[in-house]
Amino acid sequence: MLTKEELPECPVATTVQLIGNKWKLLILRNLIYYAPQRFTEFMKTIPAISKKVLTDNLRALESDGLIEREVFAEVPPRVVYSLSELGKTLKPILDAMFDWGTEYKSSL
Repeated sequence: MLTKEELPECPVATTVQLIGNKWKLLILRNLIYYAPQRFTEFMKTIPAISKKVLTDNLRALESDGLIEREVFAEVPPRVVYSLSELGKTLKPILDAMFDWGTEYKSSL
């Protein structure tokens, strides 16, 4: 997790730094609207993403405290990703982005 000193002074820039790439937004979208998911479920619902990019973005979101990773002691091991309490606070932002995108597309 980044320290306050490592984050930009501007709150908008901080938000963009944490969720500002398309992959992180799609991962968060899946967790907000489709509930906890396993790695393979992300691969199916975000078909253009590579395994490496998905892994890197999941690790970054976990490191930033936005998602949680739960490993089940099974053979083979099962890993489930879900939103953290902090991650759940992003729902209004994604809802607003969804609404804006819907309106924009209908205006074309």
